Amino acid sequence: MSKIVIISGSPTDNSRLFALTDHVTNQLEVEGHEVKHINVSELPADALVRANFRNSEIIAANELVAQADAIIIASPVYKAAYTGILKAYLDLLPQKGFENKITLPLFIGGTLAHLLAIEYSLKPLVHILGGYTILPGVFAIDEWVDRLEEGGYHLKESLVDRLTLATNQLHEQLLKLQLNVTVLQ
Repeated sequence: MSKIVIISGSPTDNSRLFALTDHVTNQLEVEGHEVKHINVSELPADALVRANFRNSEIIAANELVAQADAIIIASPVYKAAYTGILKAYLDLLPQKGFENKITLPLFIGGTLAHLLAIEYSLKPLVHILGGYTILPGVFAIDEWVDRLEEGGYHLKESLVDRLTLATNQLHEQLLKLQLNVTVLQ
């Protein structure tokens, strides 16, 4: 069983982003993976703003990342990039915090004009953190995720298909990783 950590950079509790992360979490758990979540907005703001590497909650979050085989970076897109709160947390990871980890981006924004946010703002940072296996990811726009009156979300079928494809790609990469580790042992 692989360990996967979803790092969510949403600053709000009712973000449409959580419809994407919930869908992916459910699919990965059905495949037998262990999925943990780091909701950056729940980390201590003072530790994030002041880059307090010694804060116990930051240390615990970083330990989850260290133990993970794969990282899903999920964020709304504001002004053509991931959120500032996400960047504040990623700055607190060790220099090679994503080394030997598969990374899957999940972004959501108000318009397709921000489609390249994954390519131009996230991928360089993932590389700096030592991540070299970056899957194509999914960029969604807000109108593809409807909030339901009774709670929860409804995703457009085409978005569900893209999320399922991305999750399947992650699952396949994790299986290859496990196979390589088994062969090396």
